[in-house]
Amino acid sequence: MRNQAFISLCVFIFALFLAWNLGGKIVGSDMYSIAFVALAFVAVGVAVKILSNWRLGFYSFLIWLLFEDLVRKYLGNNMAIYFAKDVLVGLTYIALLIDIRRGRATTFRPPFRLFFYLFLWLAFVQIFNFNSPSIVYGLMGAKMYFYYAPLMFVSYALIRNDEDLRKFLAVNAALAGVISSLGIAQAILGHSFLNPTTLAPDLKELGALDKVTPITNQILTLPTAVFVSTGRFAYYLIVAFIVVMGTTGYLLLYSRRSRKLVYVALGLVLGATLFSGTRGAVVYVTASALVLAVGFLWGAPWRWRQAHKMVKAIRRAFIVGSLGLAALLLLFPDQAGSRLAFYSETLSPSSSAYEGQTRGWTYPIRQLEQAFTNENWVLGNGTGTASLGGQYVVRLTGAAPINVWVEEGYGILIIEMGILAPFLWLLWTGALVITGWRIVLRLRETRLFPIGFAILWYAFLLLFPLTFGGMVPYQNFVTNAYLWLLVGVLFRLPDLLAQQPDQAIVGAREDAKRGGLQF
Repeated sequence: MRNQAFISLCVFIFALFLAWNLGGKIVGSDMYSIAFVALAFVAVGVAVKILSNWRLGFYSFLIWLLFEDLVRKYLGNNMAIYFAKDVLVGLTYIALLIDIRRGRATTFRPPFRLFFYLFLWLAFVQIFNFNSPSIVYGLMGAKMYFYYAPLMFVSYALIRNDEDLRKFLAVNAALAGVISSLGIAQAILGHSFLNPTTLAPDLKELGALDKVTPITNQILTLPTAVFVSTGRFAYYLIVAFIVVMGTTGYLLLYSRRSRKLVYVALGLVLGATLFSGTRGAVVYVTASALVLAVGFLWGAPWRWRQAHKMVKAIRRAFIVGSLGLAALLLLFPDQAGSRLAFYSETLSPSSSAYEGQTRGWTYPIRQLEQAFTNENWVLGNGTGTASLGGQYVVRLTGAAPINVWVEEGYGILIIEMGILAPFLWLLWTGALVITGWRIVLRLRETRLFPIGFAILWYAFLLLFPLTFGGMVPYQNFVTNAYLWLLVGVLFRLPDLLAQQPDQAIVGAREDAKRGGLQF
């Protein structure tokens, strides 16, 4: 009783102290400090929740991962906020490890680990490269490359059955729908929406951009949605479309639950892609739609005459997308028209302003060649010296920025880690895609094939075509985290198939006897 009374007294005194200070901040109109205090309390609550229930804490991390930039924009790009997600995911790793040691969570050994560890070894050796101006560059670079890799163990343990998978995919579809709708609204309303009156200097050049069509001279606003840059929003739209499209096929073979949510999210993602004003998003989303449609048909359960379900999934996806785009064109013809003009003028081979060949091949090759003009291309300059986050290293260390960056992914690897780096990169990324392809083959003609094929397509897209265009897509924390999350889900799918017979095939045996596609 004495201890309880003492604790209560301490809490009461602390509450008075906190109330006094907050009252002073309110009187002084210091809303930034109040916001930081509120975020600190929320962060402590989330941290406690993660340590007590890492599954629920994981979803808290996922939501913060996607909305962190929005908080940063309004609180002056504070570095404590920038690293908050890393603390949250670190606590998730710790909580999961405790559960694994207690036998309450499962883990696995990635089949591509040997080649991945070779690249990991090179990157950590390069942290101490004598050409690097500071070890902080190496630590920041290692974070960009590897810090989210353990998320594949988190998602592998998270997905215990089909219901866990459905919930995970439904949450992602809901988040994609919300973020896409905000992006559409910002493209229509302008930069004043979802942006503070004055952006931080580090964010101003990223978050308030406009484009002009090269021939018709139409101005279009580039939306950032909840992110700090148009590029991050565009990369998110690519992964969001692929995951939502895979979810559509999976739910049509497994469950009626969450289907309407997924269709709405799909339409919003396609609309946001149109309004993004980013050619890369439009090209990769269009290519993904075609590849996934063909892949779904190839992997459909033809043996049991249930391929009509995959045809239905593809048909509904294209109908929903077409209706969504048509509605936006009718409601906002000026905003949509300027973007269509920009795409047609720069992506059509018959246009005088065509840039497809230049941006897709000529420019990246020139950037790769430029990497060899760096005097340290054999041994490299050190991990992180040409990576994202260099501005934060300069801010922390006070060192002068180093200008050794090129806009090509393999060129970045050469500049940072030397000539050996791109070969080790190709080894581990190739091993991941090949082993993932074997998993997809095992899932063919089952309910899990659409989501497995979609995940594999995203991994290939990020690690090869997008990396060829630059290392930014891989180092971007949103797309990087989603890569490792989805890799863990992919390698978990065979276990789900083993523990529960495929409902689509088992329930289709009577239909198979009648023959036909059963439309």
